[in-house]
Amino acid sequence: MGAPILVYFMATMLPIKEDAEITQVADPFRPYERLVKIKVLNKTVEVPERNSLLRCFQFLSPETIPYGRFCWNQDCQYCRVMAKLPDDTKPREMLSCKFMVMPGMEITEISPELKLCLRPVLHK
Repeated sequence: MGAPILVYFMATMLPIKEDAEITQVADPFRPYERLVKIKVLNKTVEVPERNSLLRCFQFLSPETIPYGRFCWNQDCQYCRVMAKLPDDTKPREMLSCKFMVMPGMEITEISPELKLCLRPVLHK
């Protein structure tokens, strides 16, 4: 066998026309028509319906949540919360990246990572 051949790919950037118009910006949130009220550590906040709880936390604190150590796919477990749903008698453990927000839900405990990232919101 001969020596391994290394292949290098060089990315080329195409020039953007000066008169090009950007027509769409990626939005991290699923489409929503209204904000719903939930409680986070006894503080009432309004967040977009039809979004995961973690995206709702990002809505509340867009400067910190995107820079947290969240994987957004349940592997890291940094987004773990205890939440009481409107029909529940006691809180249950859940991952905020996987659970869709429900009006009237109460987040009773949050992970240390979320606590750090939501500090600006919770201490207002």
